[in-house]
Amino acid sequence: MSWNNTFPSSKNMENKVEKFKSGFVTLIGRPNVGKSTLLNYLVGEKIAIVSSRPQTTRNIIRGIVTFDEAQVIFLDTPGIINLNQVKTPIDRYIIEEALKSLEGVDLIIVMVEPFAISKEDEFIKFIKVILQDLKGVKKPVFLAINKMDKVKKIQLDSLQKEYRALFPFTQIIPISAKKGTNLSILMGEVIQHLPSHPAYYSSNLITDQPERILVAELIREKIFLLTRQEIPYSTLIKVESFEERNKNLIYIRATIYVEHPSQKGILIGKGGGRIKQIGKLAREEIEERLGCRIYLDLRVGIKKKWRRRKESLKELGYQI
Repeated sequence: MSWNNTFPSSKNMENKVEKFKSGFVTLIGRPNVGKSTLLNYLVGEKIAIVSSRPQTTRNIIRGIVTFDEAQVIFLDTPGIINLNQVKTPIDRYIIEEALKSLEGVDLIIVMVEPFAISKEDEFIKFIKVILQDLKGVKKPVFLAINKMDKVKKIQLDSLQKEYRALFPFTQIIPISAKKGTNLSILMGEVIQHLPSHPAYYSSNLITDQPERILVAELIREKIFLLTRQEIPYSTLIKVESFEERNKNLIYIRATIYVEHPSQKGILIGKGGGRIKQIGKLAREEIEERLGCRIYLDLRVGIKKKWRRRKESLKELGYQI
């Protein structure tokens, strides 16, 4: 990553704790604003799934970036939407957990797209409520205007004035998460505003996400890629077996649960073609991520109305 050369490497980081800074940073924004793209770019590897479809992130994912003088732990949250628009108890719980992630962190980054603020915009109305609550909180709040390459500088300047009138942001930084533009500036400012604290994690970690959740998320990403309409949102992936069978080969058995028999047929596809394609793409990326050969055994099952049952959250990795 080009921005990474701006800072010292993480070599011998553990020996430099005297002025070391470390802290937790929450990323919030509307669905599909680019939070997962930003997290993956900063970490240097893909740890959060990316899709052009909204609401792809379910879990709150920690991405860990370590330098000689600092460690930044990013929390990528599901896209924030008005709770009145949430359709199921599971989705409501996930959004509520995302809002709770604002508590106890050291810095908050609100991420937006470079478009003029509309008073009728439901997200702006909702974010105003969140920002109003944050006014009494003594922690830095940044605004990252993503996709800055999509608009002219004069439009960015005007937009920054609009947002400054909305909330006293500590910093407003236009960025491009996809191209890496201004990310060194963003990281520098983040580090400046973190407290002095020893590293929370080992310098060689880039995420504390369990491998089973990572595998499930990568499978779900391929479902987003290859299916349409409600299918991806209705899937619950349960990794039931994760074991080393022989040297450098891991056997993974996962079941993709859907809510209706018709969804099962769509997911499997004619002659099993679609599920084979999902498995092939997922296996290739899991192998790249884990650095070993994978035998991926995918199955499809039905859990009727699983999104309406709170106990399903445990299968998604939430502690309830």
